[in-house]
Amino acid sequence: MADSDRSREHLVLYAGSFDPITLGHLDVLQRARRMFDRIILAIGENPEKAALFSPQERLDMARTLIDEIVAAEPNEAPVEVKHYIGLTVDVARRSGACAILRGIRNITDLAAECQHAITNRQVAGIETVFVVTGESFAFTSSSLIKQVAALGGSLDRLSTLVPPLVIEKLKEKRDDPTNPLGRLAQDHLDE
Repeated sequence: MADSDRSREHLVLYAGSFDPITLGHLDVLQRARRMFDRIILAIGENPEKAALFSPQERLDMARTLIDEIVAAEPNEAPVEVKHYIGLTVDVARRSGACAILRGIRNITDLAAECQHAITNRQVAGIETVFVVTGESFAFTSSSLIKQVAALGGSLDRLSTLVPPLVIEKLKEKRDDPTNPLGRLAQDHLDE
């Protein structure tokens, strides 16, 4: 390996919708901070999913939670949080990332993520690095969190899946009758 290759910063792009951000997401981030020089947590828009939180709300939650993580472990890689629209590979290239980071929870994730990784390498020439989340997060998903919130489940019971800040924000949404989550939750409580 040439000296110039050794001195190159290893920046990774950790992209997702993070709607909402979970303890599983943060677990992957913390593991990655030990492997890379710098991380960009990129909050994107997935046109196939209806967002519960606005991009700004997701940015604010992520920044607050990541600031706490960075303050607790200041010697690990710094993390920048930003929003993006468009293809993840384009953001990765513009950012100078050496790879895209993806969290793997279980074998189902692995099958889907391998397909994306191969496509990203073929189309854009960018590698994907997989980090397996802690076993306690093997079945945690943002979709599951939203479903529990929408169907009137106890939000406090989500404390092993999401940070307290997310529970607080979910409660605000569910208590707001003008919010779709609040209307849906109320409909289920009225049944």
